[in-house]
Amino acid sequence: METTGKSIATIQTSLGTVTFEPLPELAPEHVKNFLELAQSGFYDGTKFHRVIPGFMIQGGDPNTRTDNVSAWGTGNGPRRIKSEFSTSDKASHVRGMVSMARSTDPNSASCQFFIVHKDSKFLDNQYSIFGRVLTGLEVVDAIANTPRDASDRPLQPVTIDRVTVSSR
Repeated sequence: METTGKSIATIQTSLGTVTFEPLPELAPEHVKNFLELAQSGFYDGTKFHRVIPGFMIQGGDPNTRTDNVSAWGTGNGPRRIKSEFSTSDKASHVRGMVSMARSTDPNSASCQFFIVHKDSKFLDNQYSIFGRVLTGLEVVDAIANTPRDASDRPLQPVTIDRVTVSSR
């Protein structure tokens, strides 16, 4: 197989596998950060801690490796990434786009990411899109539709077993 130098991220979850294409032309620092974290094993064993059907699924928080659910959603990685908003036609929060979560500070993205379940264009120019799902939207659907509590946490944990990166 000939490689084009493009990376592919594979997220193996307890409900199936999602692959996505990082988009460095939209958010080069976010892509670099995610790929470095993935290759270091940072995401392995974390959970999708916030799922909202018709909106998005969010994961990547290292605090989800603990049983302290009150800390889920508050964890960070080793660095903060400045926002990289794009006006490209490819940069809209439509189904299957991968974007970085953040706090109220636009320059606070770290490690948590979300996959858009249904078009959510109101997020455009507020969150940095850094990838597009290639395969596994049915897995995104399964995660989004899993029963959840009042805080949008799945009642049965949905684990990110492993994230790998390959070239094509």
